[in-house]
Amino acid sequence: MSVQFRVGQGFDVHPFVDDPDRPLVLGGVTFDSPRALRGHSDADVVAHAATDALLGAAGLGDIGEMFPDTDDDLAGADSIELLATATRRVREAGWTPGNVDVSVVTDHPKVAPARAEMQERLSAAVGAPVTVKGRRPEGLGALGRGEGVAAWAVAIVTRNDGEGRMTDMDEARL
Repeated sequence: MSVQFRVGQGFDVHPFVDDPDRPLVLGGVTFDSPRALRGHSDADVVAHAATDALLGAAGLGDIGEMFPDTDDDLAGADSIELLATATRRVREAGWTPGNVDVSVVTDHPKVAPARAEMQERLSAAVGAPVTVKGRRPEGLGALGRGEGVAAWAVAIVTRNDGEGRMTDMDEARL
């Protein structure tokens, strides 16, 4: 018997918008900020990158395919709920999330004070460990000018079919 492993990567970026009625959400945590991120959902780049990484690892496309920004029902959606839904679909496809690791690039807000809470919320949605690291853009480019926030994520999923063979569904996704 062998175990299959697959790795996926995710990326998301959203620009800041000055909208006092819109919250700034990262990793499921709402930050006290006069600025928020523009997007169709709550624009949580951390949850979006994690979602993309998991979907990619399972061969299930990307977040835009599963949750299109043309769907009015998803306007203002909670991205932690989207991550949980995507994770259920990953599991339904026969894959088990092993872990997700996310790097967030921003000077504002500071990630470290909310890291534990972010990791707790993301891990609960995935049902596996999710780690979050804050990175500073060091003044470089649009992120360094404070125009937005970006996040990169990597995820691993496993499958044990008892024989270690790929199924026809796996081969069709490749």
